[in-house]
Amino acid sequence: MTKEFYGAAVHGAGWVSTQHAKAYMNNPHTKIVAISSRKQESAKKLADMYNLKDVKVYTDYDKLLEDPDVDIVSVCTPQHLHSEEVVKAAEAKKHVVIEKPVAISLEQLKAMRDAVRKSRVKTIVSVIARWNPIVRTIKSLLADDVFGKIHYVETNYQSHITSWWSGWEWARKKETGVSSTLVAGIHALDLARWFAETKPDKAARIVEVISYSGGYRKNRALPPFEYDMIRYTGRSGKGTTAPPMEYDGLEILLMKFDNGALGKTSSNYDVIMPYNFTWEIFGDKGTCKNNRVWSLKFPGQNDWVTIPGIMLDTAEVAHHSFQDEINELVDCVMNDKESPSSLEDAVNPHEAALAAIISQKEGRPVRLPLI
Repeated sequence: MTKEFYGAAVHGAGWVSTQHAKAYMNNPHTKIVAISSRKQESAKKLADMYNLKDVKVYTDYDKLLEDPDVDIVSVCTPQHLHSEEVVKAAEAKKHVVIEKPVAISLEQLKAMRDAVRKSRVKTIVSVIARWNPIVRTIKSLLADDVFGKIHYVETNYQSHITSWWSGWEWARKKETGVSSTLVAGIHALDLARWFAETKPDKAARIVEVISYSGGYRKNRALPPFEYDMIRYTGRSGKGTTAPPMEYDGLEILLMKFDNGALGKTSSNYDVIMPYNFTWEIFGDKGTCKNNRVWSLKFPGQNDWVTIPGIMLDTAEVAHHSFQDEINELVDCVMNDKESPSSLEDAVNPHEAALAAIISQKEGRPVRLPLI
């Protein structure tokens, strides 16, 4: 179905919603027609930020979904709300952009997957690292056989995540945050899948996980990391403490992929350092370490080839490639096709994150799929 424009709604008016709104405004085929939030003032603040004069404001999500002008919904609420909200959007025949993590339990994951399958709406998940320019370049090098057949991938998410973040209160709790990998390390888990597969629009599927957890911050109230407090809030964190996390800040996952490659992912909140996101890719023709490449395809190479660009070294949402994500979803809606980053694809890394918890408890490898 092609329309003059697609009506977009942003549900949830927190930090990340600012980038969804901006991306819709910059896409020539979308117009923001509604913003919803539990608090009317939050929704109005987002509208005022972008001078959206004629946008409708909702505090009732069900009313938003009844709006015939809404074609696409961005779900930007806390993670424990995503599943129910995506199910409702699918049942209302709205296409959905889903912030990560998409769900916090296998039951939630299955419910939303089944609802989307039944409704056949288009979805895309904010595994935002996939659209980073350096990541896109590396994915193209994988497709061009620069690294050959991949046998091992390692990715690491490292951030002293703490009270400077607006979502910290629900993220630190076991009931709503669940695990380090699920809250934020899901980015590293997904990127390992993306790099383990050489086909340009495909991620490898995780078929087995074994995991360990540890670190030192669980159940401890500690000062926030001063560098991050100043960087992200502009104020000092001295003399304050962050409430304790209710789960281990460090998780390590060892994985087998469906193409025979092996992988390792870590999600580490227990670091004393600025935000960092690293990766390594090993194939039978070459190696990639972050933005550095060594390959048999480059005859006479005597030093690393460096890919210029911005690495994934900040949690600042304005740095991330939301425009490309929204553009891809809109293209899928217009041309009736599925995104490689759809909810259907995102089930696998979320299953793996939840399988890691089972592995930690039972001390054994866990086979996928689980739903």
